[in-house]
Amino acid sequence: MDEKPLKTFLEIPYDELQTMNIEAKKRREAKTPEDDLQQYYLIYLKKEKRLKAVTIGFSDLEGRFHMLDYDKNFFLHSYDNLTFDGSSIRGFSRQAESDLRLRVDWGAFWWMPSDVFGPGKVLMMGKIIDQDGSPYIMDTRGLLASYLQQLWKKRQYTVKAANEIEGFVVCGKDAETNYDEKQGFELVSVSGYYHSLPNDTLRNFIDRSAEAQRAMGFANEKDHPEVAPSQFELNYSYSDALNAADQIQIYKLVCRQVAHNMGMTATFLPKPIMGINGSGMHTNLSISAKGRNLFHDKKGRGGLSTIAWDFIYRILASASDMSLILNSSVNAYRRLDPHFEAPNEIKVSEIDRGAMIRIPLHNERSARIEVRSVGPDANPYLAMYALIKTGLEGLQEKKTENKRPRVRFLPGNIQTAITLFRQSDFMTQLLGVELKKHYLDLKQTVANRSASDLGTKVKNSEVIYHHEVYNQMLWNEF
Repeated sequence: MDEKPLKTFLEIPYDELQTMNIEAKKRREAKTPEDDLQQYYLIYLKKEKRLKAVTIGFSDLEGRFHMLDYDKNFFLHSYDNLTFDGSSIRGFSRQAESDLRLRVDWGAFWWMPSDVFGPGKVLMMGKIIDQDGSPYIMDTRGLLASYLQQLWKKRQYTVKAANEIEGFVVCGKDAETNYDEKQGFELVSVSGYYHSLPNDTLRNFIDRSAEAQRAMGFANEKDHPEVAPSQFELNYSYSDALNAADQIQIYKLVCRQVAHNMGMTATFLPKPIMGINGSGMHTNLSISAKGRNLFHDKKGRGGLSTIAWDFIYRILASASDMSLILNSSVNAYRRLDPHFEAPNEIKVSEIDRGAMIRIPLHNERSARIEVRSVGPDANPYLAMYALIKTGLEGLQEKKTENKRPRVRFLPGNIQTAITLFRQSDFMTQLLGVELKKHYLDLKQTVANRSASDLGTKVKNSEVIYHHEVYNQMLWNEF
């Protein structure tokens, strides 16, 4: 007689997962009322007996993604009273006032591929709440969500975003935490761009990651090796800016887990290996109102509207001050090297890939700007918030007519970026005094642990103290 399996946790085929996650994204983008979403998903969670846990995700001030698993039955009885120890998260609350709450963002819901994340779980994003019940000031996801809501209420604006996130796959599990600058990272493949073999190690990694992302509703467009050996990029369709920022965190999580399952490491260090191209996170932005793309104007310069050009000039005016947000690590400033297509010039161009902002070929639907200087390790919520709010409300760059513009460059190291960020009144206005101070303190601490002169070799300190890499043991070995 056949025995029944001991475990019958939820495992959904990829084609069904894709349909379910796309429907969930549609509910979110249709701005379904929060109460309706809560009721919908509570009914589902109660009915689905094969679920064992609800994973709640949140991000710290530097953009590292954290997850807590709540037993499903506990979650159903306590979803309005979830707490966690904020003092364990760098940049969050002090030990004497450590408790913080997690409220559920009922629209941010994903079913996960069981062969990547294990069976019987779903993922939701959390809103971090302070002890007095107000939104926690260090919750950058909440900051972005609040600003996007304001834009919708006041102007009926919907901000669309799509991110092109590059990374490397290197040999060995936990290759970052075990990094040795004498040996560096070992590449898994020397294939590059469009000519890698179909069953090359890199290609297999890309295929598995893309399959998982499609199943999670990303709407992938093209997935390919990038210019450098062992480098990858998986492109997917644009969506509302908050969902786009969530998808960055999930994208990196999927890639890291797939690589780990294959005995490798996916790294999003901007420049893990010298002598070849680094990794970026090109961020495409546009604004729509009443179904019309406000960045498009067929008769405008480059096919863009006045609104779009004002958006561009405001970002350029604050580019140096904002660099610490968009290029947030010691290692990020290695990438801004003009010898490797680095977007380190503070200018806009339709053709020059060394420009900070590029205008891609477009039609009315796809008119957008591409901010190329964003590193893949930037806090996606903070970066998106800074770009959008600066583009709409920032200082206006003075346009010089009939004069050859002076070539300006982004900072060449994190210490210069820290100084410019600290001195910027506009960054204080953008973030508030307390958030700016906490962010500065975190960045200064890591900068102080690293050589101020970058040199020609990726150092141990810029890898093991990186905000996406360090652990308690590594941090305390300094």
